[in-house]
Amino acid sequence: MTVETKLALSAEEVRSFSQSNNEPAAFADFRVAALIKAAQLDLPKPDKTNITKWNFTEFPVHTVESSPFSSLEELPEDVKAIIDTEGQENLYIQRNNTPAFIKLSEELKAKGVIFTDIQTAVRDHAELVEKYFMTTAVKVDEHKLTAYHAALVNGGVFVYVPRNVIIEVPLQVVFLHDNAEASLFNHVLVVAEQSSAVTYVETYVSTVEEAKGQANIISEVIVQDNAQVTYGAVDVLAKGFTTYVNRRGHVGRDGKLDWALGLMNDSDTISDNTTYLMGDNSSADTKTVVVGRGSQKQNFTTLVRHWGKNSDGQILKHGVMKDAAQSIFNGIGQIEHGATKANAEQESRVLMLSEKARGDANPILLIDEDDVTAGHAASVGRVDPTQLYYLMSRGISKAEAERLVIHGFLAPVVTNLPIEGVKKQLTEVIERKVR
Repeated sequence: MTVETKLALSAEEVRSFSQSNNEPAAFADFRVAALIKAAQLDLPKPDKTNITKWNFTEFPVHTVESSPFSSLEELPEDVKAIIDTEGQENLYIQRNNTPAFIKLSEELKAKGVIFTDIQTAVRDHAELVEKYFMTTAVKVDEHKLTAYHAALVNGGVFVYVPRNVIIEVPLQVVFLHDNAEASLFNHVLVVAEQSSAVTYVETYVSTVEEAKGQANIISEVIVQDNAQVTYGAVDVLAKGFTTYVNRRGHVGRDGKLDWALGLMNDSDTISDNTTYLMGDNSSADTKTVVVGRGSQKQNFTTLVRHWGKNSDGQILKHGVMKDAAQSIFNGIGQIEHGATKANAEQESRVLMLSEKARGDANPILLIDEDDVTAGHAASVGRVDPTQLYYLMSRGISKAEAERLVIHGFLAPVVTNLPIEGVKKQLTEVIERKVR
């Protein structure tokens, strides 16, 4: 039975917002149709977490106006620390809901690369956006939160890499949240055409004590035949959000998609990270680290679904819980009938640092084909006393020994982030959260 939920905006307000951004009439119609669906659909049902009483749909305002940055010198220190202000040629910064700074090298422009905010993309590249926007990796009518997102998108990025274009340096995006009332309905759409390659890294930075809005974030990554995409993300959203984040990939023949995700939100969070391996010899490598603290409730579902023959899906998830934080790690390797020689492997491990902390590693293998390889490993427990003893026997204090063990436990993802500033930021966030 559908649960009726009050929605913050009416159809008229959604259409008015679309028109104020000079979006095509077809996109305004798309938004309104999605809002109607959102009123009729149920919430998603993440395994082992009841979210029926979580507030995903009400918030103070849909958008807030923020000043753009005329130069990188105006950036807050928290943002300056994660970018190379001298050498980064391909950079987009969004401040709350405002495109605040963008730079793309002339070389990439000449090759046909598109790197712009999502509203500009909807206006200036309507055909491309319409082809991929919530048509392949994520569907509008999956549940209430996908439909609500489609109706209310108010920020995000569009990346398009033409056929045979290899981008050697990362594209970097920073989503700065410095207004407590701002809600983030960001949509990231990355399209890598055949035989292209790109590294995309995004960072969410909250500088407020407590948020009053909502975060409903969707990323779609389309990896066509023989293309390669590395997608790095560090999420540091403030307490107070109810966060739904959905990052999906769709990979063609001989394509490769690598995820490196540092999920460091202080808010209650539902995370869906799914990769569809559609083509033969396609592959996905998903590495995720999480730190929970306070009374957070979080659910992280990572799914790699195989259709292609000889496809390879790797999942590695490490989490640390302290105080009274609770987390569920759902890892799913799914091999469809016909995906012969596919390989699905996963590892989920959770460290609990206090008596009230709770973690649950929930590995699932769904196999509908005989000639495949699949396996999983899962563990939930405390810091290994043998490791602590070894370090303390060399003159290291217990607190420092525990800190070193935690950093080593989370290192497999931290070291895979391709931008030094972002890697350093994630290390500092981990340090701050586990201290």
